[in-house]
Amino acid sequence: MPDRPIALDEYPIHQVPLSLRYVATGDRNAYDRCIFHVMDHSGRALLIAGLGVYPNTGVIDAYATLRLGDRLYAVRASDALTDDRLALTVGPLTITVEEPLARLRLTCAADPADPDGLAYDLTWHAAFPATWEPHHTQYRGDRLMLEGRRFVQAGTCTGSIRVAGQELAVTAGEWTGTRDRSWGVRPIPGEDGGRAAEELRPEGFHWVWCPVRFDDRFVMVIVQEDADGHRTLNEALVVHDDAREVQLGWPHTDIGYRPGTRHPEHAVIHLTGPGRKPLELTAEILTSSPLALGAGYPPADDWQHGTWRGRGWTDRRSYDLTDPAAHPLAAYGVTDHAARFTLEGRTGYGIFEHGSFGRHDPSGFTGYDSVAREAGR
Repeated sequence: MPDRPIALDEYPIHQVPLSLRYVATGDRNAYDRCIFHVMDHSGRALLIAGLGVYPNTGVIDAYATLRLGDRLYAVRASDALTDDRLALTVGPLTITVEEPLARLRLTCAADPADPDGLAYDLTWHAAFPATWEPHHTQYRGDRLMLEGRRFVQAGTCTGSIRVAGQELAVTAGEWTGTRDRSWGVRPIPGEDGGRAAEELRPEGFHWVWCPVRFDDRFVMVIVQEDADGHRTLNEALVVHDDAREVQLGWPHTDIGYRPGTRHPEHAVIHLTGPGRKPLELTAEILTSSPLALGAGYPPADDWQHGTWRGRGWTDRRSYDLTDPAAHPLAAYGVTDHAARFTLEGRTGYGIFEHGSFGRHDPSGFTGYDSVAREAGR
C-alpha cells in the first residue's frame, strides 16, 4: 500500500520528520487515549468512558461503563485504526471535540436489539483550565515499560443517560465530570515479558489518583509508591478559577479500609498550603467501579485495551456486583470511587482512584493476600 500523506499532515503540527500517520517510536505499546468520569452527587451513578488509539498495532477501541445500584453496565468496541485520526468513533461510542479543552460531546448509541441497554448523550463542559500531571515513567529492571504524558481537567456534564428502562437527567448542578488525556508508551496485552516479567515482579504497588472539583478550585493529588513506601510519582496541586496554580506539598494519605478488604470507605489526604499551612482533603466514598470489570484495564480477563478483536467488534454486558467472589480479579485492579470531598469548609466531588497490591509497608500490608483487619486500617 503506498505511503501517502494524511489530512493532518496539512497542518504545521509535526514533532518529528514523519507523517502524522506514525509515532516516533516503534514500540508496540505506543498509545494515545482518554478517560472521562461523570458522577452524580448522591452516589447513585458513576459513568466511565474512554477511547484509545494504538498506532503500532493498528487498533482503535473504546468503552463505557455505568455503575447504577448493584449492577455495572458495559459497552466495549474495537476496530481497525484508519488514517482519519479526527474520527473518534468506535462502534456505538463517539467522542466529539466541539471546542478543544473546553467542550466535548460523549455519545453511546442505543442497540436496537437491546432497548434496555446503555445509551447516553452528554456534553462535557470544562470549569477549569487543563493542567499537566507529572511526567510518568515506570521500569521493569532496565526496561522502560511506561512513559506517559497526561493532562487532567474538571468540569460539569449535561445531557441524559438511559439504561434498564430508566433515564437519568444529567444536570450541571447535580453532576460533576473529570477527564484525563494521556499518550506515550504503556503495556498492552500480547507480549512475552521474558525473564524480567518472571524474576522482577514488583513486591507491591500503591496508587492514589484524585481529581476533585470544587466550585472555585480544582485539586489534583497523585501518589505512587513501591512496596517499601518509596515514592515514584507525586503531585498535589490546586488550580483556582482565575487559572492560578499553587503546589500543595508532599501529600500523605490515611485510608480507612473496609475490614477484610483493601476497599477504601473514607480517606484523609494531608496537604500543605501556602505558608506551610496544613490542609486536610477528606474523601467519603459514594460508589465504586472496578476498572477490571467492563472498562478493559488489567487484570480483566474478558477484554483489555489494545487487544485486536477483528473489525467491527462490539460487546455489551452487565455485571452483578453484589457478590465480590464472582469477580475475583477486580480486587487486583485499580478501582475508581466517586467521592464527596471536603477542604477548608468547602464541599466538592471527584474521583478517589485507588489500587494497593502486594506489600505496602506504610499501610501495614505484608503481601498480595494481606487485607485490612479492622475498620480505619
